[in-house]
Amino acid sequence: MADEGTATCVDILVAILLPPLGVFLKYGCKAEFWICLILTLFGYLPGILYAVYVITKTP
Repeated sequence: MADEGTATCVDILVAILLPPLGVFLKYGCKAEFWICLILTLFGYLPGILYAVYVITKTP
């Protein structure tokens, strides 16, 4: 359980620095990545918000 929490913290940190990369590392080139990339191109903050939301949502 602790490993999953650590991975989530690292994923969130990467998502704050480079939102599309954080989503890519978790989901690959699925729709979540492309949505995050487009939102980041329109504005850095929407990309961060979406990336953190996608990474922290429960499957």
